[in-house]
Amino acid sequence: MFENLADRLGGVFDRLTRQGALTEADVQTAMREVRTALLEADVSLPVARDFVKAVERKATGQAVTKSVTPGQQVVKIVHDEMVQVLAGDSDPGPLKIDSPPAPILMVGLQGGGKTTTTAKLAKRLKEREGKKVLMASLDTNRPAAMEQLAILGQQIGVDTLPIVPGEDPVAIARRAKTQASLGGYDVYMLDTAGRLHIDEVLIQQAADVRDVVRPRETLLVVDGLTGQVAVEVAKEFDDKIGVSGVVLTRMDGDGRGGAALSMRAVTGKPIRFVGLGEKLDALETFDPERVAGRILGMGDIVALVERAQQTFEAEQAERMMKRFQKGLFNMNDLRMQLEQMQKMGGVEALMGMMPGMNKMQKQAAEAGLDDKMLRRQIALINSMTKKERANPDLLQASRKKRIAAGAGLEVAELNRLLKQHRQMADMMKKLGSMGKGGMLKQAVQKMFGKGGPSEADMAAAQDAMAQGKMPQLPQGMQLPKGFGGASPFGGGAGLPQGLSGLMKKK
Repeated sequence: MFENLADRLGGVFDRLTRQGALTEADVQTAMREVRTALLEADVSLPVARDFVKAVERKATGQAVTKSVTPGQQVVKIVHDEMVQVLAGDSDPGPLKIDSPPAPILMVGLQGGGKTTTTAKLAKRLKEREGKKVLMASLDTNRPAAMEQLAILGQQIGVDTLPIVPGEDPVAIARRAKTQASLGGYDVYMLDTAGRLHIDEVLIQQAADVRDVVRPRETLLVVDGLTGQVAVEVAKEFDDKIGVSGVVLTRMDGDGRGGAALSMRAVTGKPIRFVGLGEKLDALETFDPERVAGRILGMGDIVALVERAQQTFEAEQAERMMKRFQKGLFNMNDLRMQLEQMQKMGGVEALMGMMPGMNKMQKQAAEAGLDDKMLRRQIALINSMTKKERANPDLLQASRKKRIAAGAGLEVAELNRLLKQHRQMADMMKKLGSMGKGGMLKQAVQKMFGKGGPSEADMAAAQDAMAQGKMPQLPQGMQLPKGFGGASPFGGGAGLPQGLSGLMKKK
């Protein structure tokens, strides 16, 4: 998300932060480049112009040019202004679903991912907020649209309204409202019909449904790759129907990101969620501070910790911690960690959330440090016998040849994996034995214990990122010398121990 924009801005700020002192001319030159980068990212001209003027006004004062670190001060001003553009003047707060059964109306154009987004949001409400959700398709025009929602409902374990052939959208909405009341549902979601372009029939149909159910939230789903077209669609729907929030889909693609940066400023409507993939759990809350951090290369350590909490069970972490404290770390443990990285989104996603690591993503890809490498390493481990996975020291030349052949890979790649295993085993042993209760135990308890990191920890991390600094991990998670900064993985460049070595050697 925003890869091209982040690269352009990163180059501008690198030049600023390398200078010992800044003049007003330096700031103005940098701001012209920032404006060009925003326009190339398809940000609307008025938004880009106002953004640059606001930053220039704040960044040319005495407090900045006389600062000890003027370049970093400018980066912080840009970050704060970007948060303002993304967030607007008021916080929309959580979704208004506190009066059951709360109706949520999903509207948008055809092909924007509306039906899939409806299922993603229903899954999120069910699993994260414990809501009982009913979904209903009002799309009587697109072939198999109702069946698609019913199949998605089965996949995520959410009820869908039974299909009655021949009903019009308003009648379906009334039936969904009745069913939600009688069935004790907390939320019922109405997936309206989309069109290939905005037309009066679509608008009137959605308006009629709105009048019947009086939705607590009307969410517009738009394709983020369409750029300024998405902003125009949002304005049209808001004028005719009334929109309470926006969901941007396909934000994991190579789009320029201008829709996200222009949406709030132009329409006044908050971006509620962003879709980051086809999987039904690939929906994230839109947090302006964290998005601004990603754009400016500050990473998103908060999302990294949250994703770890969602995918890593506390009991599993506790079992691993006990093994590591005893100096036990075999190939089964390594496979579990590699699979954990896959669940958290893979190498590219993790690097994107680590502060300062976005600049190394291309270098990592060129060195072969990617999700394919994870799959190859897992294949090598799966090619071993149970005894070999439990005791890698058994692996001599003949066994290595058999394992590499079984995975369809070279012995050299197996040797690199074994070296990585030895490095991680040494690191885990040191971490498990350091300090009272073991540093690793403290880290596990902090990340996966009751509630995980505190709000103060998260606030401190966000504040550090806003200043362009590497955030400190929650207390108890600082790593010893020789394990690389404050990275939760301990590698020399913030990468998992051993993987950074692979990148250097390839």
